[in-house]
Amino acid sequence: MPDPVAFYKAGDTVEGLRILQELGQGAASTVYLAQDPKIKQIWALKHVHRSTEKDDRFLEQAVGEYEVASKLDHEAIRKIPKIYKTRAKLFTLLTDVMLVMEFTDGVSMDKRRPKTYEEAVEIFHQVASAMKHMHERGFVHADMKPNNVMVSPGPVAKIIDLGQSCAINALKERIQGTPDYMAPEQSVKNQPITPLTDIYNLGATMYWVLTKRAVPTAMNQSSENSLLGKMDVSMIPKPPAVSELDPNCHPKLNELIMHCVELDPNDRPESMGYVCDRLQLILGMLRAARSKGGQTAGSLMDPGASRADSRAGSSSAVKPDSNSASTSVLGVRVPESKQ
Repeated sequence: MPDPVAFYKAGDTVEGLRILQELGQGAASTVYLAQDPKIKQIWALKHVHRSTEKDDRFLEQAVGEYEVASKLDHEAIRKIPKIYKTRAKLFTLLTDVMLVMEFTDGVSMDKRRPKTYEEAVEIFHQVASAMKHMHERGFVHADMKPNNVMVSPGPVAKIIDLGQSCAINALKERIQGTPDYMAPEQSVKNQPITPLTDIYNLGATMYWVLTKRAVPTAMNQSSENSLLGKMDVSMIPKPPAVSELDPNCHPKLNELIMHCVELDPNDRPESMGYVCDRLQLILGMLRAARSKGGQTAGSLMDPGASRADSRAGSSSAVKPDSNSASTSVLGVRVPESKQ
């Protein structure tokens, strides 16, 4: 039976917010749509509850997400203005965390790909700008992927999940990230996470959005986790160029993406600022091409469902340190129900 403390129903009031509906459940969390009855503001309310000591890391992750978000101020990063904590055993044991999160109406990029290269690059530029802001504030995202980016008409992009974010140069105890987007230093080498790691993650994200293929990584090349320690970076094959899969891809965009997914961090762009500048330049070129009716400003090629090696984009959470799979609905990370 579910712990009644961990779940609320429509009409309940929690931390001054009225619950409108439940959006989803995970191993240790529930996400609700909620409203401030005084000002009618809509929020996403994430409740993480401790049922056993195994849930402690989920609570720590929620606290960490708030601490990072509270130090950021960028229009393309979801805001988390408030956190509520509940403790037991003489106020020493953290049992519940409530995150009041900005509600964003949109669809994640893994569910709806951009229709044109111009739209895609505009979204990529907004995301890169947000990650540049994170780096300037001393943090890395560490888990950039298509379903962590919500897009609403405009296009307006919003990074909606900071669950794996950490200070620059942090060395994580567990392998964390999403297999199809993980840089070698996150998996094979387990090195400190740096802005160059984010550049690889973003490059892998752009690659999938444009081709619907995942770049080869140590995680998605290994049939068993035990192989990770034995795999050398040189064993990871290089992905085909984006332009090989879709000739409509602008040469400069292809060059940038392939530069971002270099296996050696020292071979990648020097900073996210450089990536932003290149994306801005490419966006200008695409707009100029559109005004002249150029082909490079046209629609993205549909990779086709028949491709045997086509991947639907990883919606799994961290592996092997999984926090449960999830999907994005209206700007909210909605964990899948318990099995």
